Amino acid sequence: MGTDGHSPTARRPARRRDRHGRGLRGMLAPRPVPIAHSRGDAFDAMVLHAVEHLQPRLAEQLAQVEFAVEDVPDVSHHGAADFDFDEDILDDNAVPLSRLYRNGVAGISAPVIVVYRRPLESRAAQSEDLADLVHDVVVEQLARLLGRSTDEIDPPPAE
Repeated sequence: MGTDGHSPTARRPARRRDRHGRGLRGMLAPRPVPIAHSRGDAFDAMVLHAVEHLQPRLAEQLAQVEFAVEDVPDVSHHGAADFDFDEDILDDNAVPLSRLYRNGVAGISAPVIVVYRRPLESRAAQSEDLADLVHDVVVEQLARLLGRSTDEIDPPPAE
């Protein structure tokens, strides 16, 4: 027998609590509640909203374009200096914000517009500013793809 009165080979049942005795961690909020969504989910929704805003005017053209979100640009294929000279990369002071793949990417033959989340988030002071910036980037890349001006893609509101 051990000093605690139990045989040395007897095991205690596994505890289902963490070491501080507070229990297992779970979701802090139910899934449908906005606080349960990650920043990535919120950013994806902003891109989707920007595309949906353009849908009534450009439904036919948008049906032929794919949109994607990446956290950061993949610099393994490009050096930082290459970003300055690629006309399909929308950048701010040599930091890529979005990229247009006119001929698609592996497995997708349609044009693809990739929006980079982290560079855009770092340029927005508030979430409203981020939504506007995402909208502007989507409009700019569509204008480049279609060979039209940004005002043709998303006309300014009538005063």
